[in-house]
Amino acid sequence: MKDPNCAYCMKGDLVAKFGYPICEMETGFLYLFKEQSKKGRVILAYKDHVSEMIDISEEERNAFFGEVSKVAKAIHTVFHPDKVNYGAYGDTGCHLHMHIVPKYNGGDEWGGTFTMNPDKVYLTDKEYEEMAAAIREAL
Repeated sequence: MKDPNCAYCMKGDLVAKFGYPICEMETGFLYLFKEQSKKGRVILAYKDHVSEMIDISEEERNAFFGEVSKVAKAIHTVFHPDKVNYGAYGDTGCHLHMHIVPKYNGGDEWGGTFTMNPDKVYLTDKEYEEMAAAIREAL
């Protein structure tokens, strides 16, 4: 099922407003979050339009969170954060997705909850592609 108003379902221009495509995974699509005040921040969006993790089977949920873990390992390998935070939101964009957010001791918002979109740091397409390529390689 796809929702024509959902950025994760429609991909293209809707998701390009905030995400740079990295790759398709077994359970979903991985995007580099364009706002990069937390260097290496990504989003793994589930392959189908479901709102809650309880909307998928235990097997599908385990596979999805297995890939969240795989992505987090890649983020650790490429960016060497001190900690990775995870966030599953979607009050207004009801498509199951996980924010995987590297945090750096002494860096932006260390010791607190990450802001959804601090609107501080944006990169060039070349820089996004370099980061995406490094993550692809680490996966």
